[in-house]
Amino acid sequence: MVTAPVHKSVINDAGVPFTGHTEYIAGLCGVPLPVKLLVSGRLRIALATTHLPLRAVADAISHDGLLAVLRVLDAGLQQLFKVPRPRIAVCGLNPHAGESGHLGTEEQRIIKPALNSARDFGLDVRGPYPADTVFVPRNLDMYDAVLAMYHDQGLPVLKHAGFGAAVNVTLGLPIVRTSVDHGTALDLAGTGRADAGSLQAAIRLAASLSARPS
Repeated sequence: MVTAPVHKSVINDAGVPFTGHTEYIAGLCGVPLPVKLLVSGRLRIALATTHLPLRAVADAISHDGLLAVLRVLDAGLQQLFKVPRPRIAVCGLNPHAGESGHLGTEEQRIIKPALNSARDFGLDVRGPYPADTVFVPRNLDMYDAVLAMYHDQGLPVLKHAGFGAAVNVTLGLPIVRTSVDHGTALDLAGTGRADAGSLQAAIRLAASLSARPS
């Protein structure tokens, strides 16, 4: 399945509760935890939380939640992308990954214990790393994917690297589902200036993932 962008606020303004295609499709498939993975070439960035106000992000991050996301991410990289033992880098929530507790304690209280639990399940996870250094190219070369803690921690990097060619892949579903990496751009409707590159990339990736042996 390949989905084009929809305008969530227009749907909500019509009185229909809707947070996004990902959650809607996951509900139809009976999947409790879909994981968003953005792909541009070899750059793969997953999100621990998705469409939340920034002030709500810290409260949404939990040990069990992170562990569940990491397990879905690891399984998806193996099943869809045929990475036999995924190497996953995990971002911290706070600047400098908390600076040993001086800039926030979520890394020590939540993220590090979740990574330890993930290792107990056999996952190759590293971190938590400061987000301003983990995306340096020489560091990215060591990993198959990066788990960002929130939407605007990971997506600006991916869109800078591959805007118009990046693809959103939903992990954890019983089907292959891809989508574009952008919104509706209603201001471009009817102008002839809209770029369909990301939709074309989403179609190509969906076809490639679907053709790979399970």
